[in-house]
Formats: sequence, structure tokens, C-alpha cells
Amino acid sequence: MKPFAYAVLPATVVALAAALVAPMGAASADPAPAKKDHFAVIGDVPYGPAQIDRFPAWMQEINAADPEFTVHVGDIKNGSTACTDAYITGIRAVFDTISNPLIFTPGDNEWTDCHRPNNGGYDPLERLDFVRDTFYPTPGQTLGEKTRKVSADTAAGYPENVQWREDRVSMAAVHVVGSNDGTLPWTGATSATPEQLAEQSARMDSALSTVRAAFADASRRQDRAVAIFLQADMFDPTWSPTYADVSAFKPLVQLLIDESNAYDGETYLFNGDSHVYNEDQPLAAGSKWLSLYGVDGSSALQRVTVDGSGNNTNWLDVTVGRDMDEPVLTWRKVPYVN
Repeated sequence: MKPFAYAVLPATVVALAAALVAPMGAASADPAPAKKDHFAVIGDVPYGPAQIDRFPAWMQEINAADPEFTVHVGDIKNGSTACTDAYITGIRAVFDTISNPLIFTPGDNEWTDCHRPNNGGYDPLERLDFVRDTFYPTPGQTLGEKTRKVSADTAAGYPENVQWREDRVSMAAVHVVGSNDGTLPWTGATSATPEQLAEQSARMDSALSTVRAAFADASRRQDRAVAIFLQADMFDPTWSPTYADVSAFKPLVQLLIDESNAYDGETYLFNGDSHVYNEDQPLAAGSKWLSLYGVDGSSALQRVTVDGSGNNTNWLDVTVGRDMDEPVLTWRKVPYVN
């Protein structure tokens, strides 16, 4: 993540929930034309006062498009503003105005980076507990006005790691964040604390288990594709990391290679974090990422990074194809009007 230098004004935060736009009016009685299933993906939003003010209206624009569901891939604030209770609950209030189901997977800005002085100097683990209490009050159920059931890793303590299915596509959202999955040293430390490392290891185990289950379900049901959603850009093209910068992601990178190769259908990965729209195949043969991570094999996995931060002028509209001669998933950026 690339934090902004400005701060969120207290008045803006207080006004966040009050600024909610009323839900869209009732649908017409006329029968709607047949359409393909589609869903929305957003991330790294809202960032700063201007986006906070517009965020409720932006969500109403997505409502008007009537996607089957919306996925927010994390970072509900920028990296240089306070991680207050009021701000986090204000974002939840906006999420509650989204008409159809909302799947939210946390980013680093709302908890693990909250140790920063300009974030309020919080204990990140305490912030993580607050994020879970705020966004996952009913494990196994999405947010949004119209909720839906999802399969959550609740027994292991990770209600945010979820699976669901749409039109023969097996999907999973997993809690994997930037800052090397939350292992960068917190303020005042020169290395990750034992508690920090233990938290990351257990959370990654849950993420790996959820991804394995998504592929297993897809194979058992003969689904056409698997789609994984997470916050971290494990293959950020905007910089050249060392292995130490990304080492925490290696188990997931290897698992994605192994599972996608063993699976007959297509595999997609949607992420945020790096803020610049991108689509590529980061695990294809010859990719620099294979040697950086030191993983075995390669994969045709298709990856999409959504726009975020200052580039956040649009949402991603993803269509589920039905014809055998077309990709299972296609997408386009839809500009916000307001």
C-alpha cells in the first residue's frame, strides 16, 4: 500500500454515516430482460476526505447496476489516517446500504498498519478484533441489505475467510494483506514480534485451507472456474521487491500453482493493494515471480488488480459467461458518475 499524506478530518468521519444516500426505489413491475450473472469488485476505497464524501453515492451507483454481489478486497482507509472506532463503524454503515450481498475481506490499513503514529498508535491485534466484531457479527452470512449464506472458517476463528458459489464458479475471499501479510515490524520494533508472527501463521493456515476447499468443491461439482479474492498484491508490478519483502506469501503462491494445475477449469485471482489496474498471468512460465518466490512449477492463473487510492474512479464489473467458447469471467471498468 502507498499511504497518502493527508488526514481525515474528524467532522468528515462523524458525517460519514449521516451522509448515506437513501436506497434505490422499487424495481419496475415489467419483467427484466434475461441477463448474464455479473458481480462487482472494488478495493482500496475510500481514501481520504473527498472519497469518503462520495463513497455512499458510489455504492448507490453499484446498487443501480444490480450485481449479484459485491466484493470489497480490503483497505477501507488510506495508510496515514487514524483507525478510530467511529471511522470503521461509519464504513460499516455505508456497507449496510449496499442492496445485494457484500463480501468484505480486510486490508492492512484497517488493522495491521494501525501501529503507525499517524494512524493513532493502536495495538494492531486489538484493531483486528474490532474489525472482526464490526464486519462479521454473524459468521457465515454476508453484509448488505440482502444477505446470503457463505461457508466461513468460523471454527478456526476466521469468519472473514469464506467460500460461495455463483453460476458454476467456486469463489473464496481470504484474509491476506499487504505489509508482507502483516509481518513488517510495528512502530518501535526492529523485527516482527512473536505474537505478530503467530497471528500471521495461523491466519495464513486458514487462508490456505479455504483456498484448498474452494478448489476441492470446484472439482467435485465440475465447476467451470475458481475465483480467489484477497487484498495483498503478491505480484506488484510497480516495484522490485526482495524475497524478504514478500516471503510470507510463498505458501499461498505455491498452493495457487499446485491447485490450479490439478484443476480442469480456469483460475482467477482478484486483488487490490497496489492501486493501479492491471491484468496479467504472474505465475506463467518464465515469470520473474517464480524465481523470486522460489516456487515449483508455473500456472496459467489470470490475475486482476482493481484500481484504488487516487485511481479509484471506477468499479470492476465482472460477467460470468455462459457459452463454452468464451472465457468464464470477463470484466470491464465502470466509471463512477458522482
